Amino acid sequence: MRGPLIAWSLAALLAGASTTTSADDIVNLASGRLVDMSYPYNADTIYWPTEKGFEKTTGFEGMTDKGYYYSAYSVKTAEHGGTHLDAPIHFAAGRHTTDEVPLTQLIGAAVVIDVSAGAADNRDYLISEQDITNWELKHGPLPAASIVLFRTGYGKYWPDRKQYLGTTRFGPDAVAELHFPGISKEAARYLVDKRSISAVGIDTPSIDFGQSTHFEAHQILLGANIPAFENVANLDQLPATGASVIALPMKIEGGSGAPLRIVGLVPN
Repeated sequence: MRGPLIAWSLAALLAGASTTTSADDIVNLASGRLVDMSYPYNADTIYWPTEKGFEKTTGFEGMTDKGYYYSAYSVKTAEHGGTHLDAPIHFAAGRHTTDEVPLTQLIGAAVVIDVSAGAADNRDYLISEQDITNWELKHGPLPAASIVLFRTGYGKYWPDRKQYLGTTRFGPDAVAELHFPGISKEAARYLVDKRSISAVGIDTPSIDFGQSTHFEAHQILLGANIPAFENVANLDQLPATGASVIALPMKIEGGSGAPLRIVGLVPN
């Protein structure tokens, strides 16, 4: 279901319709609401322990000698931190870079698979194929070209590094201390081999669980040119079906990822 929120036809967009703007090419929120699914970038933004983090410096801020206010800043960030996109090339040579990911894979119907009950008692919870098929028993097969979002419940911990990551330490040695849920290789393989999805997302730092050493979910999904969204916010505000998502990363040429502004469109 694409939902009644978008006045222009998402189906037409996904089919490659003309991008010429007309009076009908607008977002109509009269019958729904927007959900901001991105965390802000600031000093508290969570990055992988080997990354330095977000930096913002002031170029100028204040009144100019001409009598008007002006501000300008510089920012520095790794591609993979905060709410961000993993482009397929991140784990698969020759696959899409950030700027090459088709818009049709970043805009579409969203489904939310809630695994928070299992993840609540197991920081190393692996999302299973059965978690997906259980969802399908209730809602039907995952729609083609859907954006599949896994809700582990870990969004409630942001930005507490200890609760969210499992460690407050930094550096390569801290990676072994990471504990958070992720997608099993079996579930990833099911999504690739048995379904035809556009993208995946999760409310943890990685689509692979914290203790992963081979990052099999990344290898399988990104290897199939399926991009991933990590550190997705506010998944508890989206229904299991019926919402749509627009997920637009910074367009970094040749990038392996990028900061992501992701928005949910939820029917009333």
